[in-house]
Amino acid sequence: MAAAVVLGLFTIVGVELLARFWIRRRGEHYVFPPGLRLRLLVDREIFPELEPEVRFEINSLGERAAEPPRSVEGVYRVLYTGGSQPEAYMLDQRSTPTGALQRLLEGPAACHALGVSTVHVGSICRSGIGSEGLALILTRLLPRYPRLDLIVVHVGGSDVLRWLERGAPSSMPSPGISDVFRCHPEGPFGLTPGDCAAAELLRRTRRRWFRPVDVHHRAGRWYQDVRGMRARATTIITTMPDPRPMVDAFGFHLRRVLTAAQAHADRVIVVRQSWFDKEYTAAEAAHMWHGAVGEAWRETVTTYYSFDVVSGVMALLDERAAAVADELHVEHVDLMTVVGGSLAYYYDWTHFTPAGARTAAAAIARTILSGRRAAPSSDPLRPCVDLLAS
Repeated sequence: MAAAVVLGLFTIVGVELLARFWIRRRGEHYVFPPGLRLRLLVDREIFPELEPEVRFEINSLGERAAEPPRSVEGVYRVLYTGGSQPEAYMLDQRSTPTGALQRLLEGPAACHALGVSTVHVGSICRSGIGSEGLALILTRLLPRYPRLDLIVVHVGGSDVLRWLERGAPSSMPSPGISDVFRCHPEGPFGLTPGDCAAAELLRRTRRRWFRPVDVHHRAGRWYQDVRGMRARATTIITTMPDPRPMVDAFGFHLRRVLTAAQAHADRVIVVRQSWFDKEYTAAEAAHMWHGAVGEAWRETVTTYYSFDVVSGVMALLDERAAAVADELHVEHVDLMTVVGGSLAYYYDWTHFTPAGARTAAAAIARTILSGRRAAPSSDPLRPCVDLLAS
C-alpha cells in the first residue's frame, strides 16, 4: 500500500511537471482563451436598449470572431485591436463594431471594391486595455499571424479612466502578462486542483474540442450599483489634474503600437475613440458611472471627477492620437463627428448600443474602402448599411 501511495504521488507530480513543461514550451499567448463561449442573458431592467441575449465566442486564434478561412488566398484579413469600446462586451457578436464591420465588408459590392472574394475581421479587443497593454499584446501576437491586409487600432479610453482611478499620478505601473492575456504560458501555477497546470491544460482542451457554453444570467446587473455610486458621490472634483504625463505616455506607447502594426500589415487605421460629450440631462447623467477615484467596478467609491473634467482629459488624449497618427502617416477616423451624443448610441460614457456600433462601423468601413483597389460605380456600402439599419 505504501508503495502504491508513493507511486501515485510520483505520478501526480510527474503529470503536473509535464503539463507545466508543455504549456510553457508552446508559449501561446491569447487575449481570450481559444474556444471560449459565453451566453449573456442581459438584465433588461438595467439595459432595455440592449439585446436580450448576447453571444461572446472566441475562435481558435483567440479572436472574438468566426474561424478564419483555411487559405489566405482571396481573403482580406483585418485584425481589430483595442479596448472596451470596440470589444463591446454587452453586445451580441454580430452587433459589436467589429461584427458590424465584418457584415459590411463581406458583402459582394464591398468585396468587389477590395478586389477579394471574402473578408475576415478578427477582434482581439479587451476591456481595460490601454496603449501600453496593446503594445504588449501586439509584441506577443503579431509574430503568430501571416502578414495582414489591415490592422485597426482603437484605444484610448482606458488610459484616461485608469489614470483617474489612481488619482491622476505622474506615472502609471506597467501592465503584467495576466493583465492583458487571459491565456498565457507564464502561470503562476499552484498545487491545488483548481490552479495546477494539469487542470489548466484540461480546461484548454475542453474549450477547444467540446466548446461548452457558460451562461450568465442577469448580465450587467452590476451597472445598477456603479451608476448609483456615481449618483450618490459625496465629492465631485471639478479641477482638471495635470494630464501631460498621462498624455505623453499615451503618445509614446501609441507610436510603439502603430510602428509594430505598420511592420506587419499593408495598411493601418487609427479609430479615435468617441465618448458621450454634451451637457447631460438628468436621465443621461443617471446612465453614467465613469470618472471614479478608485475602482468602482469592484469597490465602494465616493469621489468622482466631474463630467467636464473627464471629457476634457479625453479630448486632450484624442488630439494626441490624431497628432501621432499624422506623424506616422497613418489614416485615422474621428468617431466624434459621426456618433452623436445620445442614449440612442451610448448606454454609458463610452460604450455603444447596437445603433452606435453600426454607425461607428459604417464610418470605419467607408475609410477602409476609400483605399479600395477597384472603382465601383456606386457606393458599395449603401445596401449593406441599409441592411444593418433594418
